[in-house]
Amino acid sequence: MAAWSNGAGSGDGVAVATRLRDHSHFAVRVATSVGVAVLAILLSVGLAGCAAGKPPVVPSDDDAKVAVTVRVVDNSFEPSEITIDAGQAVNWVFEGPSSEHDVVADDGSFVSELMRSGSYTHVFTDAGSFDYLCSTHPEMRGNVTVE
Repeated sequence: MAAWSNGAGSGDGVAVATRLRDHSHFAVRVATSVGVAVLAILLSVGLAGCAAGKPPVVPSDDDAKVAVTVRVVDNSFEPSEITIDAGQAVNWVFEGPSSEHDVVADDGSFVSELMRSGSYTHVFTDAGSFDYLCSTHPEMRGNVTVE
């Protein structure tokens, strides 16, 4: 008796083997199609995130009276969280020649140029909480709370 036989004769074993082979090919085609679809989705989501990029630079309010200074040094904002009153200005001072940094508000309300040294000042006119980061070092995060 053939290995694929169900006991009804050797022809039935060939039919069973053919069905198993056809099902295997179908399963491989489905798995490949699903894999390609998932890869396409992941690539489009990833590329959409890259397409957004950094928002346009918002000019520095260099003539404003500064209430708080934040040092941008050693891949950190010091201090990283500050509180000011509406109408006050924050000045970020970039220190250190190691790499370029910037300040980019999550909502785009303040955006500096990339720089190794120098400063950037922004006047906060509205109350709220303003999260920001360095566009080249997204682990560098800070927050300005305006009361």
